Amino acid sequence: MAPSSPSFVARLQGRWRSGDTLLCVGLDPDTTRFPAHLRDRDDAIYAFCRAIVDATAEYACAFKPQIAYFAAARAEDQLESLIAHCRQHHPQVPVILDAKRGDIGSTAEQYAREAFERYGADAVTLSPFMGFDSIEPYLAYEGRGAFLLCRTSNAGGNDLQMLDAGGEKIYERIARLAGSTWNRSGELGLVVGATYPAELARVRELAPALPLLVPGIGAQGGDVQASVQAGQDTAGGGMAINSSRAILYADSSEAFAQRAGEVARRTRDEINRYRARPRTA
Repeated sequence: MAPSSPSFVARLQGRWRSGDTLLCVGLDPDTTRFPAHLRDRDDAIYAFCRAIVDATAEYACAFKPQIAYFAAARAEDQLESLIAHCRQHHPQVPVILDAKRGDIGSTAEQYAREAFERYGADAVTLSPFMGFDSIEPYLAYEGRGAFLLCRTSNAGGNDLQMLDAGGEKIYERIARLAGSTWNRSGELGLVVGATYPAELARVRELAPALPLLVPGIGAQGGDVQASVQAGQDTAGGGMAINSSRAILYADSSEAFAQRAGEVARRTRDEINRYRARPRTA
């Protein structure tokens, strides 16, 4: 299968440096919150997200469309068009498909095909609950990435992720495996919530080289300073810190995209304030 050129992780690292940004812009299109002038359009989801993408690309290290918002609205074709638009007009910004898939064998192969062939995503989010054979089919796509759920931002993550797994927490086991034997392609990352900075720091300790997808700032209330200081790598990168609703729905007028761009710029700048290493603009 044809690799991305360069690979997902290399492209993400490039955005951290040349783009001077750790901000991931989440694309969770809730049509009930769209500006009035878009709501009656057949392609409203695509039009809304395309405008957000164009307004925020300068400030983003990645885009993260959440597949459920598209599928529930029978708008998978608009998701395809959106990712194609990203790849054509903003090829420097990789796309992470937030799908949280988790299955084995031929089913996992089909999910991988969906993410990488149908939608053309650069990376995908996965649940590792069923073990390495639920992850391996995605690694067959050279140059494409996968982020494994590790210590998630929701309170219910405590139900399983904090359980003891023979002297370490389950989330610690996932981080350790992802940073070692599971990472056969060199393209794995981990999902760790900004709402748990102590665990974020522990994941960074266990997997010092992995990129971390960090939801939970903005509407979820995660602390930006604590998250950056806990999760950045030794070069002041290593993170894609996601903000969705705070950017997407910053304004409900016809100037929504301009306002989203302004909030994205401010969020990027706030994140950068706490990065430990010198950066290149």
